Amino acid sequence: MNVNDWVILITALGGIEGIKQLLKWWMSRKTDARKEDASADAMENENERKQIAWLEERIAQRDTKIDGLYAELRQSQSAHLDEVHKRHETELKLKEAEMKRCDVRGCGGRKPPSDY
Repeated sequence: MNVNDWVILITALGGIEGIKQLLKWWMSRKTDARKEDASADAMENENERKQIAWLEERIAQRDTKIDGLYAELRQSQSAHLDEVHKRHETELKLKEAEMKRCDVRGCGGRKPPSDY
């Protein structure tokens, strides 16, 4: 190949500007790769932050729901305990009435026995 063929080849490939761009690309390829890696890492970090925020929000919603369920449970337990206390009080009154009952027939005006 002679010089004229080289000139035609270089001109076909973009001339001096093409050579400049090729050299620029060759010199900065590692830097560009690091920039792309850093950009990808930043995007991954941002996605992870968004996912963490979403999960924290979801946990907060579930905590709120659980707190509501516990409040409902405590209210139900309190109502059940009140009912048990009322029934026990009624049973105690019934037992007391059975103990104070007068078994003697025909004493209509008598109060319960006085020894209790």
